[in-house]
Amino acid sequence: MELRHLRYFIALAEELSFTAAAQRLHISQPPLSQQIRDLEHELGTVLFLRTSRKVMLTEAGTAFLAHARSIMASAELAATQVKAIGQGMTGALNVAATGSMLLGPLAALMAEYQRRFPAIVIGLHEMAPDAQLTALLTRAVDVSFLRLPPADAELTRETAWREPVGVFLPAGHRLAGRGAIALSELSEDGHVFLRLRDSTFADYLRKCCIEAGFMPRITQQVIEAYSLTSLVAAGFGVALAPRSVSALSRPEVIYRDLVPPAPAADVSMVYARDQSPVLTRFLSFARRFLAEWRAKQ
Repeated sequence: MELRHLRYFIALAEELSFTAAAQRLHISQPPLSQQIRDLEHELGTVLFLRTSRKVMLTEAGTAFLAHARSIMASAELAATQVKAIGQGMTGALNVAATGSMLLGPLAALMAEYQRRFPAIVIGLHEMAPDAQLTALLTRAVDVSFLRLPPADAELTRETAWREPVGVFLPAGHRLAGRGAIALSELSEDGHVFLRLRDSTFADYLRKCCIEAGFMPRITQQVIEAYSLTSLVAAGFGVALAPRSVSALSRPEVIYRDLVPPAPAADVSMVYARDQSPVLTRFLSFARRFLAEWRAKQ
């Protein structure tokens, strides 16, 4: 028994006319009659009573109609679901990022993606940068948003958005009245840093300080950027941070840009080379969304 047999049977059962059913199926009557005979032969029972004037379902035919409709509905649902999965319209997407990434366009990107593709289940996983790379390589997550990710032959990276680095200062700092500050002017201060062992971005900032003529005196190291302002306010020193993190500023802490050329805090989308349909669709959507976001900045 094939789905074709069921489709022909349902058409005839609903039309109760070989002529009308054949027209509905866009075939001639002889093939329709033959398919119905084949189905009845396979089932070992008569499904239709045929007279010169009309066609009627038998009791067996009436019972079989409900099953045939159910089978066809299940087959259509399966085809629709498989097609949706293949086109990246349904499934799961796991995104890794540090919490501070949500201060930029990432939160809005994910919200709009969820609105456009409600059948996709999105999981956001807050992780330290090195943990994100491990999760990508083990396929625990699909895409990660990282600042200055290290090169890896198994991973692809592309710029998501660009962002400069500035500095958090205590409100009473000697440079607080400046509009912009040269990195070299922070050589005498203690520095609160992102944890060096977790972050290539933190290591990059340290190298920028060295290039500016000083080795930063690191007083504390933190995992998340939103911890920086609390420690700066408490008097542990100053903190270099991406501009988006300035949204976390508080009365006793101020944020100032650095004099160009300032360190960059550019964010990359990082993902495995073998992409699922869901990831392929997300990346395409993200590129368009972020391009529009950049145009508005």
